[in-house]
Amino acid sequence: MRIIIADIKGREGYLTKDTVVGGYGARLIPFSKVTAVYSYVKSAVLTLPSVQMAYLAAIAARRGHEVVYTRGKQVEGDVALVLSSLVDYRSEIAWADIARQRGIRVGFVGLAASKMSHLFAEHADFLIQGEPESAMLQLAAGKRLEGMVESPALPDLDVLPFPRWDLLNDRRNSWYGFGKRWGGNGFPVMASRSCPEFCTYCPHRILAAYRARKVKNIVDEIEWLCDRYSFPYVSFRDPLFTEKRDRCLELCDEIRARGLNFQFEFETRLDRLDEELVEELHSVGLRAIAFGVESVSPETLRKVGRRPIPEAQQRAIIDSCNRHGIGTVGFYVLGFLQDDWNSISATIDYSIALGSTCAQFKVLTPYPGTPLWNRMEPLIYEKDWQKFDGFTPTFKHPSLSAEELRFLLGAAYTRFYMRPSYLANYLEIRNGRLRELIHILDRKTSERHAANEMAAVSRTVTC
Repeated sequence: MRIIIADIKGREGYLTKDTVVGGYGARLIPFSKVTAVYSYVKSAVLTLPSVQMAYLAAIAARRGHEVVYTRGKQVEGDVALVLSSLVDYRSEIAWADIARQRGIRVGFVGLAASKMSHLFAEHADFLIQGEPESAMLQLAAGKRLEGMVESPALPDLDVLPFPRWDLLNDRRNSWYGFGKRWGGNGFPVMASRSCPEFCTYCPHRILAAYRARKVKNIVDEIEWLCDRYSFPYVSFRDPLFTEKRDRCLELCDEIRARGLNFQFEFETRLDRLDEELVEELHSVGLRAIAFGVESVSPETLRKVGRRPIPEAQQRAIIDSCNRHGIGTVGFYVLGFLQDDWNSISATIDYSIALGSTCAQFKVLTPYPGTPLWNRMEPLIYEKDWQKFDGFTPTFKHPSLSAEELRFLLGAAYTRFYMRPSYLANYLEIRNGRLRELIHILDRKTSERHAANEMAAVSRTVTC
């Protein structure tokens, strides 16, 4: 059988799918000069191929099927599996409609097809519900899939073959990580699935329960990559990579014992790291970490089921990363129901003061299937599902208009990235006199930002 693996390329803004937002995806359509540059840079140099589709390609190939990969071109085949998203579903169903007219059976996979099946049902022969590997095993074994296909999560992730990047032939990844490494050979790896935390706004845990691969199996995959590609860069796609400290130390020992030469990045919580663990991970290749701060207010975080992390712990880990040359990126969410202009301004100020290499800001988005969606549904006014992209206001906020939220989001990017100390942090400038000069320039830049904000909305983004 000739199986088409289709990951349709988005055509507007900076768009990411696959494991991003659990699979719903995110899209930043620039709305200011700074977000235009931010979007352009990320689109050009920070894109990952789909690990979900690479797994499906591996399962098909293991059973002897021919695999054909496409990013949007119509190709010949017997059956097509299309990666679904919320933020670009119209492009995906348009591709599927044409493929079906040409006699190809089409199925959709992913979180969006599972939780928002009504968007895809009329455009497909089957929709895989759940993590797709179980259904893919049936398809590869010769079963004809029809309608809603239940696909139970595999309890043992180690039984899966390693993702086949050679079959996807998707070398989008020219640069990886906030560790400032240039070059190719970057690959996403999933050491676990789902998330053990209980944040009410996050879709990562709504499809299946948390499971983790054995350390040996993870390092086997890394060794498999090292054997085939020169000096690979691994982006672990787990929402909470360092959930268990002992497992991380075991991973370090196994990597060191095999003498593997690669670098990697991951996402985690800062209270799941300490100085010793950072040093151990760095010694075997860690070059960048991402972490959620979300809001400066512990009370706001508790309201959405997120455990606050003490400021001292956050600063200690970032300082440790800075000493080791590890890039850091903080994630922030603006527009929680408890937020107002001053609290968002305080979060923006904190993002700068914390001293991470980079930052990402989003607007609170209630995603279907999450507890937050159930709570906020009466406030949601947006009817276009593609606008649930993480950067577009979609609900009536009790204190802020959609225009104010959008302005604050733009101000966050401007204030974080348009300051001398951002470049100094990125270039790791530590000289005391230079830092004093940069601090003076930062104050002047902040005054300029305040003047521009006053001219635009008669109010500054300061708390």
